[in-house]
Amino acid sequence: MFTFAKGTIFMKKEQDWKDMPFLQHLEVLRWHIIRSLLAVLFVAIIAFIFKNIIFDTIIFAPKTADFFTNVKLCEFGNYIGVESLCINKHPFKIINITLAGQFSTHISVSIVAGFMIAFPYVFFEFWRFILPALKEKERKHSRGTVFFSSILFSLGGLFGYFLILPLSVHFLGSYTVSSEVVNTINITSYIQTFTSVILAAGVIFELPIFIFFLSKIGLVTPAMLKKYRKHSLVIILALSAIITPPDIFSQILVSFPLLVLYEIGILISKRVVKKDKSVLV
Repeated sequence: MFTFAKGTIFMKKEQDWKDMPFLQHLEVLRWHIIRSLLAVLFVAIIAFIFKNIIFDTIIFAPKTADFFTNVKLCEFGNYIGVESLCINKHPFKIINITLAGQFSTHISVSIVAGFMIAFPYVFFEFWRFILPALKEKERKHSRGTVFFSSILFSLGGLFGYFLILPLSVHFLGSYTVSSEVVNTINITSYIQTFTSVILAAGVIFELPIFIFFLSKIGLVTPAMLKKYRKHSLVIILALSAIITPPDIFSQILVSFPLLVLYEIGILISKRVVKKDKSVLV
């Protein structure tokens, strides 16, 4: 049964959810979306206010030589005699070419930051909406989904920020077709690269969660994942080669965590299949 309190709909029973008319489902979904948007807006406003931290300390830091990853890679490169690991020693200039460019960039970056920081709550709201539609057994097996999804997304974002982004910025920012061409990067281009890398890394790190649910519905099995392990290795190495400088060390550095996630996915799939078989028996 549903009650209306201050404009919010609270779900009482699973059976009531199943008996609800379509329009009432939309009403429930509407409030989940509204709460999610308010959370994103709240964080976005905070990000908008603290623009110096967002831009100078976070966004533009990976392109400088004193960024944490760049310093550590250079120290390691000096230790093993690989000078190419000293990346971003000569950071490129970033320019703005439109009158409202910096202001619009400020707004868009604040919104993206709001979504990324508020992602755990947004996912929680989405999960609350679909949870009543699950059976009791499905609820039991999906406990901790919000927590682990948020952790993996955050780890992926950090992985992208501290490892993929500095390598990508160095390679793309220093690559030239001729000495006659000087790289002076538009702020929009830099921000697009920054956000796409962080978001893509966050989604990629959700691989174990995807494998869990695909295994639950029978679309993926451990045998299938093992069969295509070599294919996945080729794809991961190719992806690493695209987003890193052209040296084997950087490619291995990026591909290793992705391979670990794939192997974790195989273990998760095994556990899911084993549990399902035990329930049937």
